[in-house]
Amino acid sequence: MSLLTDFMQKEQELKKLQEQLESLRNDDRLKNELEFKDKLDALMGEYGKSTRDVITLLDPKASQAPAAAAPESKTGGVRRKRKLKVYKNPHTGEVIETRGGNHKQLKEWKEEHGAETVESWLERTES
Repeated sequence: MSLLTDFMQKEQELKKLQEQLESLRNDDRLKNELEFKDKLDALMGEYGKSTRDVITLLDPKASQAPAAAAPESKTGGVRRKRKLKVYKNPHTGEVIETRGGNHKQLKEWKEEHGAETVESWLERTES
């Protein structure tokens, strides 16, 4: 695309955005919301309250929101590695090393001997 074509396209987009902006400026609903925001900011300033204070006052549960509602960490949501668990079956001497409870043989042991019994076979836990 030539520079001139790009310029003309951007100019048309700008005109369209200016028309939308002018339409919003004349909207009574926007004027109402802006007036409310200005009055609320003035009131918060008068009483020395922050936005967070007002939210906590109006919705106490909002400040107790679970961590899942918080934005993801910068690490990209990487989970911490599960601990390695080593089980030894005293009947057969078989050893299982697993990082989760979804191990096929471990499930079979739990069905056969019971979950509590199998958990008692836990020999060690490693990071």
